[in-house]
Amino acid sequence: MLGLSDMASRIVQSTIRTMSVECEKVGGVNLAQGVCDTEVPAVVRKAAEAAMEAGHNQYTRADGIASLRQAIAGKLLRQNGIAADPESEILVTSGVTGGFDSSCRALLNPGDEVILFEPYYGYHYATLASQYCKPVLVPLDPPDYSLAADRLAAAINPKTRGIVVNTPANPSGKVFSRGELAKIAEIATRHDLFIFTDEIYQHFVYDGQRHLSPASLPGIAERTITISGFSKVFSITGWRIGYVYASAKWTPAINYFHDLTYVCAPSALQHGAAAGLELLPDSFYSDLIDEYQHKREMICDALREAGLEPSVPAGAYYVLADASAVPGADSIEKAMNLLHLTGVACVPGEAFFQGGRGEHLLRFCFAKTTSDLANACERLARLRQEARR
Repeated sequence: MLGLSDMASRIVQSTIRTMSVECEKVGGVNLAQGVCDTEVPAVVRKAAEAAMEAGHNQYTRADGIASLRQAIAGKLLRQNGIAADPESEILVTSGVTGGFDSSCRALLNPGDEVILFEPYYGYHYATLASQYCKPVLVPLDPPDYSLAADRLAAAINPKTRGIVVNTPANPSGKVFSRGELAKIAEIATRHDLFIFTDEIYQHFVYDGQRHLSPASLPGIAERTITISGFSKVFSITGWRIGYVYASAKWTPAINYFHDLTYVCAPSALQHGAAAGLELLPDSFYSDLIDEYQHKREMICDALREAGLEPSVPAGAYYVLADASAVPGADSIEKAMNLLHLTGVACVPGEAFFQGGRGEHLLRFCFAKTTSDLANACERLARLRQEARR
């Protein structure tokens, strides 16, 4: 009578990780997983090394070391317009994934419905489903993935408990405008809903746009769970250092579930993140935008040349591209065929959509070293060459 749980029997491995494995098999260039191959800032790395040598290798407080919580509070005030109490409103978490998982456990019940905007990030969907909540999809309108407020309002019913906002968004690169966030805030207030925000890509915004944190809007901080971290901005995806900012009403419960599942984020690595927040100048962030905007142009130009028309992202570091020119009956076949034709791994569009709406799309990550990205762009040219044969 031994067997998997009902939930485990219904899950499959992330398509993103599957494509990374397939890429390794052929020795290709991995533009599938958002691992962020750029260099870790020296002050971040050296502070973590120094913390290890100084003996900071044991458990921390469940909510994280004081210096990092204080640095996060300073960052939120300086960069996001949010005044947060580092003692009662900030938790250091095991990445954004740990922060979102713990927040959902603390604030949602089985059977609750939560709005996700489509295209969605698969871990948001899977986390909700694994906790027996129901993700309800509200499609955004391409090519700029604009919000239709009436569509959002129509999706809400008495079972709805929250709305997830990912800005800038994975996979679309959507940056929600002030007007769109105000509409979401108004609807959430009217229906007494939580707003869960994933803002991990806040420093990756292009063409002069600015990131806006929903919790900075008037009157909604108490219902907003702001989740972010340092994996992307400091290129430390393997360190698993994130944070949650929320009302002191909610943080004790979120902290309890994070402690239960993750205990704490790695001690010495918390010191590294704190040093980055405290010591890196403003020019670090502006240089990052310049670097990634250039990489965005590289990959978008290469995709156009290959016959894969991109939706140019306003933020984050992913591109959704039309894969109609790639052979295959669905996006999985198209991704595999592209990998074997060019040696470039991407993610099938079905990972971000339901009902077949992503079958003509592929997602490409451009958070690569310039040399690796240039190699991928050269390989993509093979697709046009194959089409000419």
